[in-house]
Amino acid sequence: MKKLRILHVIKSLGRGGAETLLVETLKQHDKQLFEFHYVYFLPWKNQLVKDLEAEGVRVTCLNANNNIALLARTQKLAGYLRDNKIDLMHAHLPWAGVVARIASKWTKIPLVYSEHNKQERYHLLTRLMNLSTVGLTTKIVAVSEDVAQSIIRHKPSAAKKVITLRNGVNVNHFSRKLVDRTSVKRGLAIPEDDFVIGTVAVFRTQKRLDVWLDIASKLAAAHSNIHFLIVGDGPLKEMLQERINALGLKQRVHLPGLQSDVRPYLAAMDLYLMSSQFEGLPIALLEAMAMECPVVATNAGGIGEVVRNEIDGLLTSVDEPELLFELSKRVLADAALRKRLSVASRDRIVDRFTMREMVAQLEDLYTGLTE
Repeated sequence: MKKLRILHVIKSLGRGGAETLLVETLKQHDKQLFEFHYVYFLPWKNQLVKDLEAEGVRVTCLNANNNIALLARTQKLAGYLRDNKIDLMHAHLPWAGVVARIASKWTKIPLVYSEHNKQERYHLLTRLMNLSTVGLTTKIVAVSEDVAQSIIRHKPSAAKKVITLRNGVNVNHFSRKLVDRTSVKRGLAIPEDDFVIGTVAVFRTQKRLDVWLDIASKLAAAHSNIHFLIVGDGPLKEMLQERINALGLKQRVHLPGLQSDVRPYLAAMDLYLMSSQFEGLPIALLEAMAMECPVVATNAGGIGEVVRNEIDGLLTSVDEPELLFELSKRVLADAALRKRLSVASRDRIVDRFTMREMVAQLEDLYTGLTE
């Protein structure tokens, strides 16, 4: 049987949620049925290239320094499609999606586009470029129902092309049983019996890490035995460090940076706290829940499609992030509640958000569009 050749197209291969998902889905795909290729554009965001290549696939950078240069690579992308006899393209995020749509039109190769965010959250030019070309897509995959409805509101004519295919996580890999829960605490000199509240995030405005630190400051004032862990990196790192110092939290907040394996850090957390203003369906949240972290979060985007309030975690509205303080205090004060939410978190992911289920749906989609 001839393998179907699938080309993934994405702007960069840094350690973002959508990018990491490419690596994790590749590990689960049936390599007897599919041959995968990867194209990206920003050469300095290449942290995941080695991870993909380790799986035996071809990764190519069509060098571009900005969005205009990225558009100028359309001809090269079309050439790649023809030269490598690609059967189907799968693009991720708006600017890569725009380039892929034009190349798809030129080559007549079917295109799947994954949308990871609501249209309202994009820069005006990005949103206009995305929506003006989205009709050229064969099938649009929304990572949450919230994201799907946003596309339909802004582009009603595309409604029949939109499907919701929620993100998943490898529950066999993300398991507390596989890691040493105390290793991170030892490495950061956190007393073994102290609580750890944490999150994993790209340091961007949407995560509202300034609000997160305000909550941390209040909790630190109320409890001397709490430490805070923010795993990740991003453009707001300097601002974050300045705010930590201004709040007097330098000894209590730990910034270990980007991590290729976040499991030991999630295993160290007694509570996973999110203060986001908007989200698609965050991979880091799914990983935290698979690692049995009790969740306290704002009900942003697809978070509410995963976390059912008072069942799998505790939620507050996006407009009332200050309530995260009271919810966090409640979880920290109630060992039985922490245990219940810990078990419920993993059960929820195992039941509805596994990587195996996500990949099976993707493979059915690929096969159906190339028959």
